[in-house]
Amino acid sequence: MTIRSLAIVIPTYNEAKNVTAMVTALRALPFPDLGIFIVDDNSPDGTGALADELAAKPENRLTVIHRPGKFGLGTAYQAGFRAAIARRTEAIAQLDCDFSHPPDALIRMAELLGSYDVVVGSRYVPGGGLDKRWDIGRKLLSRWAVFYAKTILGLKVHDPTAGFKLWRRETLIGVNLNRIHSNGYVFLVEMAYITQKLGYRVCEIPITFEERQTGKSKMSMGVKIEAAWRVWQLRLRHNRLQPRDRALEP
Repeated sequence: MTIRSLAIVIPTYNEAKNVTAMVTALRALPFPDLGIFIVDDNSPDGTGALADELAAKPENRLTVIHRPGKFGLGTAYQAGFRAAIARRTEAIAQLDCDFSHPPDALIRMAELLGSYDVVVGSRYVPGGGLDKRWDIGRKLLSRWAVFYAKTILGLKVHDPTAGFKLWRRETLIGVNLNRIHSNGYVFLVEMAYITQKLGYRVCEIPITFEERQTGKSKMSMGVKIEAAWRVWQLRLRHNRLQPRDRALEP
């Protein structure tokens, strides 16, 4: 699939040390029509203001969505997705601003999107992996979280907590963002579960999840515990979804 128009959605909170480098890296990708949507939750480190400076340069094709507080990952992605859908781009990507996800992997993901409805950058398929600096406890916790979500929800994807994805516009419309109730990191699991229940074709490609180079991780133990019990809510809420339930309009 030759993607002519691509939107990239990036939620930010205290990413002032990364945002300029990320925009530069994305602008270097070989997509003829690429737009970037940064959704900033009033970062106290000035990320939003810095993003505005980048957006003032027309060549960056950057839109900044400012929110008045830290409202969470899920609603940030939803805001960015809705803006990208309204722009009518062919494909919509999501990734972290801290370079945990390699931006150049979008090239391979775009090549595969012709045969799939969503392409996932996965840590847990052959060839994928975690940063070698992760200690054994962190790696085991990550593996447990994946096993837990897959077991409770019957997920087929190897990495249901992946935050690096490339969607067809029609797929995101079909998912129907109004169905999404999760706001923290379990939002990623909810999107994976709904995608599977609606019968969309999913492809996973291997990536190495790199430790952020600057800034502080937002993943706390409290967030992980909340995600664990909310997985049961997802099962109760979406278990009866079928492909016929795909939405046809945004």
